[in-house]
Amino acid sequence: MATLKRGAAYLSYLRSSARVLFSCKKPAVHRLGKWTNVLYTSIASLTAGSALCAVPFKQVDTLSHDSLIRRAASLVTDSSSTFLSQTTLALIDAITEYSKAVHTLIALQRRYLTSLGKLSPAEEDSIWQVILGQRAEVNDRHDECKRFESTWVSAVKMCETAAEAAYTSGAEHASITVRTNVQVALSQVEEAQKLSADADKKLAETKVMEIERVAKYAAAQNNHDEEEVPEAYLRED
Repeated sequence: MATLKRGAAYLSYLRSSARVLFSCKKPAVHRLGKWTNVLYTSIASLTAGSALCAVPFKQVDTLSHDSLIRRAASLVTDSSSTFLSQTTLALIDAITEYSKAVHTLIALQRRYLTSLGKLSPAEEDSIWQVILGQRAEVNDRHDECKRFESTWVSAVKMCETAAEAAYTSGAEHASITVRTNVQVALSQVEEAQKLSADADKKLAETKVMEIERVAKYAAAQNNHDEEEVPEAYLRED
């Protein structure tokens, strides 16, 4: 609005200048023609400039509230999908590392059970230190999985809300896209969780095996110690 007012004032000034020029004496015809050309050029430039300045206002007027809401909904679905993809990747990596840590612990425990009774006290203590360290690693990886899973669940809920908002605002394509991304993320995480569940199952089986073998080894040691006791100590006075 301020630009248009300034343009109108300038146009009024040019018209006043034109009247002054046309009222000048005849000997100044050459000079008058020169100033007239300048005047017309300035008026043409001002008119073109005013037209160009009006274009953006006409374009803004064509944007309705519905179209702006649809654009905003599309932006929300895009950002929600990005958040979901990042949390999905983090969760899958965490589950994979947890599964590796569990399988490493299983291997260490089975190695210990295989060598039970064949190790010196120093060797047995060394292996147990490694096993305890690996158990701590498994616990840390498990906590990391829980932390990323909580964030991932929030991302899924955010995408579902964004998809619903996009659908109600008329951005059907954005809604379908984000719902598809949610389905893909759910499928990928489900596959990763199957691997960790299988690792947990094998770890539980190894723990049962450990309890049984340790108990059997302890019983054998007790029987061996009783056999080594001299008969004189077993007789009653």
